[in-house]
Amino acid sequence: MQRRHFKQTVSLDHRLSDEAQRLRKEAQGTPPGYQRDMLIRKARQAETAAHMTQWLSSQGLQSPK
Repeated sequence: MQRRHFKQTVSLDHRLSDEAQRLRKEAQGTPPGYQRDMLIRKARQAETAAHMTQWLSSQGLQSPK
């Protein structure tokens, strides 16, 4: 069985940022409660992952010694 490969056209941090925006917008239309809290939590996780991706790919990052 072979895996399907395809090239991403949009960078990971951009996709994560877009996902966070989409989740926040969806949370605005959701009544307060568990569902809304989970959407906001997922949005925060996506934003954090985007920041980590940017940090890891930055040129100022130095390897541990």
